[in-house]
Amino acid sequence: MRTVVGVMGAGGVLSASAEETACRLGRLIAEAGWVLLNGGRDGGVMDASARGAREAGGLVVGVLPDADTRRASPHLDVAIRTGIADGRNYVNALSSDVLVALPGRAGTLSEVCFALLAGRTVVLVGWDAGPALAEYAELGQLLRVETPEESVEAVRAALAREG
Repeated sequence: MRTVVGVMGAGGVLSASAEETACRLGRLIAEAGWVLLNGGRDGGVMDASARGAREAGGLVVGVLPDADTRRASPHLDVAIRTGIADGRNYVNALSSDVLVALPGRAGTLSEVCFALLAGRTVVLVGWDAGPALAEYAELGQLLRVETPEESVEAVRAALAREG
């Protein structure tokens, strides 16, 4: 079975730097041979990471909050229509072997928390979730890095530990 790496983050308009980070992360995930899973929408981290993975020949799965694909990223290979709105955040978290989160808002934070509660390793790229999740960092389940390259190394290490 292939490794699934979830990429979560802001769904709105991104700065050029944030868009490049998400795209680069998607590309690196694909180059590692992993499946990229995200929220499937046509904007923000979802679209940029999907584009990067697709351009690198990777497999991209989007778990949509909608019952249709009108707002789906054109870079998805598989669109899973859920019709469960933000409930899909739980599906995203549990369907990922490791979750990588770029800066976002409440939806991103919910995916981080669901993944941690399910025992998944979470890698935060360029942000800190705050003191409420410090115990997970102390356990080595919540990791903080600054670059897409560091996040891929953290995913590799997590996968080796969970082996």
